[in-house]
Amino acid sequence: MQLDYSEKISNDSPTPKYLQVANLIMENIEKGKLKIGDRIPSINETSFDLLLSRDTVEKAYNELRERGIISSVRGKGYYISSTIKLEHKMRVVLLFNKLSSYKKLIYYSIINSLGSKATVDLYIHHYNRNLLQELLEQKIGNYSQYVLAPHFFDQNGHPEDAYDIIKNIPKEKLLIIDRAVKGFENEFPGVYQDFKKDIFEALESGIQHLKKYKRLILVFPKGELYPVEIMEGFKRFCFFHDFKNLIVDGVDDDEPLVMGDCYVVLAESDLVNLIKKSRDQLLELGKELGIISYNDTPLKEILSQGITTISTDFEQMGKTIANQILGIDDRTPVKNPFRMILRKSL
Repeated sequence: MQLDYSEKISNDSPTPKYLQVANLIMENIEKGKLKIGDRIPSINETSFDLLLSRDTVEKAYNELRERGIISSVRGKGYYISSTIKLEHKMRVVLLFNKLSSYKKLIYYSIINSLGSKATVDLYIHHYNRNLLQELLEQKIGNYSQYVLAPHFFDQNGHPEDAYDIIKNIPKEKLLIIDRAVKGFENEFPGVYQDFKKDIFEALESGIQHLKKYKRLILVFPKGELYPVEIMEGFKRFCFFHDFKNLIVDGVDDDEPLVMGDCYVVLAESDLVNLIKKSRDQLLELGKELGIISYNDTPLKEILSQGITTISTDFEQMGKTIANQILGIDDRTPVKNPFRMILRKSL
């Protein structure tokens, strides 16, 4: 029997290609296009049809054989031997705004937490509400759960909520992740960051260390589509605690750093530039110059003897979503933990 190849294998997906092949065959079973006793294409045929190496397809078939989904008959080929293991298996689709290193942490946390209880597909909408609409209408089938990161900007870089599109996804199937839908924060279950409140409270937790600096500078890059609420929370903190402050869109290569300043940086490139410039000017981090980096990584723990970060817990975010998918946790809006991790640079 010919497989449905309408969904091709993606080169951009973090899901290994052999698992994409295995998922494709299981989707054909779930849709009723393959039944017990049906023969599936040979390894060579599938390799040719999907433009994949024979080893990749063979690994996919071995995966399905280990799960008891297919069996081989010597000299005849591969056949569907069981569909029982698919009856209660959920199909989950992740609709992310981008595939950054942080989104990958969330992705792997979700699939590790779900384990064998669900198949997970990933699509990227690139902050574009029209692309989300297209994905929902044309490319995405009937999933049991939709997990959406509702970050959207128009062509001029202004935030959009896309509520008119999101509300059309069945509520019992929809979970939001990473941010709430602005103006409808309590309508959709899932797990989110409160960017404005998070940065305010994280900076407050380190206020005794911040007081030794004369000025706080937020480096908020232009055109990078960061949540504007980060800037709003920074301004609010500086106002309430009477900090001199400045918001810039980058670290100027020709502009010297000023002793007594403390920088809050979002982009990794600005972080690297600040560290280089501080070394060139012989400014000691944590005493003469402060640096706080947004979003924690293992590298920041050891970079320049430790970079202070303010960060959400991306692995916890993935676990929370997985628990809501599986029904372990109630399906309610949950704010993800966010904290300052104090290191030498402050």
